[in-house]
Amino acid sequence: MKRKLFALIAVLAVVAAACGGGTAETTTTAAEAGDGGPAEEPMKVAFVYVAPIGDLGWTFQHDLGREAVEAKFGNKVETTFIENVAEGPDSERVIRDFANKGFDLIIATSFGYMDPTITVAAEFPDTQFVHISGFKNAPNVSTVFGRMYQPRYLSGIAAGAATESNILGYVAAFPIPEVIRGINAFTLGAQSVNPDVDVRVVWTNTWFDPPTEKEAAEALLAAGADVIAQHQDTTEPQKAAQAAGAVSISYNSDLSQIVGDSVLTGPVWDWGVKYISIIDALMAGTYDGSESYWGGLDDGIISLAPFSDRVSQETQDTITAKMAEFQAGTTDVFCGPIVDGDGTEQVAAGSCMDDGSMLGMEWFVKGVSQ
Repeated sequence: MKRKLFALIAVLAVVAAACGGGTAETTTTAAEAGDGGPAEEPMKVAFVYVAPIGDLGWTFQHDLGREAVEAKFGNKVETTFIENVAEGPDSERVIRDFANKGFDLIIATSFGYMDPTITVAAEFPDTQFVHISGFKNAPNVSTVFGRMYQPRYLSGIAAGAATESNILGYVAAFPIPEVIRGINAFTLGAQSVNPDVDVRVVWTNTWFDPPTEKEAAEALLAAGADVIAQHQDTTEPQKAAQAAGAVSISYNSDLSQIVGDSVLTGPVWDWGVKYISIIDALMAGTYDGSESYWGGLDDGIISLAPFSDRVSQETQDTITAKMAEFQAGTTDVFCGPIVDGDGTEQVAAGSCMDDGSMLGMEWFVKGVSQ
């Protein structure tokens, strides 16, 4: 049943992508989901999405978080979302429109919504805003993200152990710190079990563009990659790998549910964990409206998808042991010695990068080629 649902959503995603622009506002309440009758003055929560909810990736996972909020709070909340909102001026218009309509909480779910969120928040000091993946705060703007570099590293172990060509392909959206950090973590994980790997990156300059993502993956496969990883919003890189007889590392969701066991594993988001926590605190009047949250594997906001049968037990054990270290806080990914592609030492032996340095990362570790 779940596979059929994912397949249906995939079809809807293609249709939505073809429409372009921000789609119509969609409002739901828990009562519509079968959780009781109308509520009196529910908290109104709006979500702004950069892609269709049927992308099976980034936006899909955020919308699962929205549904988790409805399931948790029942008719105490009313949620609304708009899909396919382009970063830039269009997002500012959408965010301001939600604020004008009196929404209590507005969640902007893409990096490029950062400045528009800050601008609108200054005009509506009584509205709470949450920006996903950014770094700018205000008295009523909090930032939320997860230490996705941790499961990126773990998935790199699976990729490094699986490759026969020693060429790992990486389809990536934009060269911003978040994406660079993920590529570096993936590379370090792969190198921990296979020092000879070469991670080759192709930039798409888009979060959501199925044909472009597919073409990028196919170019990497043609260049010798036998494992494809990605920082994109769809299943196209995974499908391209499967069609070529290669394997892949997914992102956002457990994409093995639609692609199959050629997906070895992959980082997964669970936004509902944090969204529920925020709304709980807002209802109690205890929320820090300018918090900077960066949760790890121990918080539940991020995890690793189940292993494919193609991942050996030895590799699974290695990954599980390293995950336990991350969860316990006894080590982290960016601990030295680490050198960049020019041979410059970026992290000295015996030290680890602080959060500020990781959040501003603009260099690539040795072993990454573009």
